[in-house]
Amino acid sequence: MIPEIADEFKKILIEQLNESPFKDKLNAALEKKRPFFETPKGNILKYATALEALPKVIPSTFNLASDVVGGGSARDIPFSQRADMEDSLYQMCPWRKGPFDLFGISIDTEWQSFIKWDRFISHIAPLHRKRILDIGSSNGYYMFRMAAFDPSLVVGLEPQHTFYFQYLALQKYLKLPRVVNLPFTFDEFPVADHYFDTVFCMGVLYHRKSPLEMLKRIHDSLKKGGELVLENLIINSTEDFCLFPEDRYAKMRNVFFIPSITAMTSWLKRTGFDNIRCVDVSPTTPGEQRKTPWIQTESLDDFLDPTDPQKTVEGYPAPLRAIFIANAS
Repeated sequence: MIPEIADEFKKILIEQLNESPFKDKLNAALEKKRPFFETPKGNILKYATALEALPKVIPSTFNLASDVVGGGSARDIPFSQRADMEDSLYQMCPWRKGPFDLFGISIDTEWQSFIKWDRFISHIAPLHRKRILDIGSSNGYYMFRMAAFDPSLVVGLEPQHTFYFQYLALQKYLKLPRVVNLPFTFDEFPVADHYFDTVFCMGVLYHRKSPLEMLKRIHDSLKKGGELVLENLIINSTEDFCLFPEDRYAKMRNVFFIPSITAMTSWLKRTGFDNIRCVDVSPTTPGEQRKTPWIQTESLDDFLDPTDPQKTVEGYPAPLRAIFIANAS
């Protein structure tokens, strides 16, 4: 097995979640993942090779509390190894969430994720000594930002191998002991019966064919009074309805229900949440999501109608995102 993943599994099972009520089910779920990493193929082999090629250097500084997450300075790494490190990190493209800086190497990610972070951080309950679940955690940018508040535990779920290996690369240097990411979908993660204090679900729900089913399971993962931080595409309407794209939305095939604020509030009420509030509504702009040398794929400008940026290329309203906070009753 890839050493970093083996270490991560051991840390999760022994150090972090050994006292959880679902540790046996988690162990079984992790075992199902082992074959993918014991004999890596395709992209997994590519990312594993890049991960193992990263030089073993120790950062002199860490940065979790500012817009650019990272560690180390250019002085910490021999010049002869710098190009190798940058090449290994580049092999893990596309880098979506960030930005990051490792030893003076700037990873200019597609999303300026600190913009979203700044929208909600002043509205949520304190994260100090909390158990946190981050669904769709990507490469861990938000998990690392959470770690600055000294939580008891941050568990991320990220099934996309590209982003999971990016997380492993970052953790190789950050080595945060109470931050763990799992290569799981939310459905693969064992039912966490009222275990977490806070659950983050950002940019995930509109990819689900059964959003209420997911919200109910999130509710049941939270302690009574625990907090959900939910970010989602919305339709700008006061009516209680959803957009259901016929085929694609902004070139994404896996977008299903895009609700109005009223409809999302109804969903949250129906699945057991109260104290529901929408704390931010913002359009997605090229200042927040754009193409960079670290993604090599299309980005926001390619998803919008070139003659009318208020519409997607399919003719739907352009991306508008809202952040909701609610408590489990």
